[in-house]
Amino acid sequence: MSELEPIDPYLDDGKAKRRHRVRRMLTKPVISTLLRPTVLGEENIEQLEGAFILVPNHSSHLDAPMVFSLLPNKLTERLATGAAADYFYRKRGISNLTSLFFNTYPIERSSKPKGKAGEAAEHQSGKAKGMTGRLLRAGVPILIFPEGTRSRTGELGTPKAGAAALAQKFNVPIVPIAMSGGHEVMPVGKMLPKWRGEVFLFIGQPMHHREDETPDEYMNRVFHAIKLMLEQKSAHPVGDDGSNPFVD
Repeated sequence: MSELEPIDPYLDDGKAKRRHRVRRMLTKPVISTLLRPTVLGEENIEQLEGAFILVPNHSSHLDAPMVFSLLPNKLTERLATGAAADYFYRKRGISNLTSLFFNTYPIERSSKPKGKAGEAAEHQSGKAKGMTGRLLRAGVPILIFPEGTRSRTGELGTPKAGAAALAQKFNVPIVPIAMSGGHEVMPVGKMLPKWRGEVFLFIGQPMHHREDETPDEYMNRVFHAIKLMLEQKSAHPVGDDGSNPFVD
């Protein structure tokens, strides 16, 4: 049985500071030069502590770089995200780079290559077993795009309930992020973003699951809040009845 991937690097203050310097000195200046970003709603997370699951909508290759580079350090200091073990963790150089920029951890994929590549993938997948849960238990927040793939139209897709199920299982909140403008700036099929395109990131209030709520119901409620933020262009949207969509 393969030795499990260690979680110590995701708790290392030195590595967190190194990632912060790279983002502050490289990725954030580059993105802020290429685009015109606006981030709203930081006040919604003032009381946030410990592990959480960050849930944005997904419409552009720019989404992950914008999340890690533009959102406040309170959200991204230890934020980790899964990367396919059989692809990003086959070579140390690639895994080191993705880890530096996105604090990645290996996750299993259901389909793996055959032959020697498949054997290597199997080894990496064994090491990656249960990483998401182990990290959440250790207090490390996780980034998940529930739609699974980028929207081809810019409209919200149908979210999968996995992030909600994890939030329920490990009793951590979901922080919804509404991302606007990414599709217009760099839609699927484009290699370079539109120069100085305007993008917005709206940070919603942390959301908790309700008693007897299914993961699908929980995730639909989260995506309804994201939808309202996008429609109202606000980190403080209101429902049709004037209610707060973030409240449990």
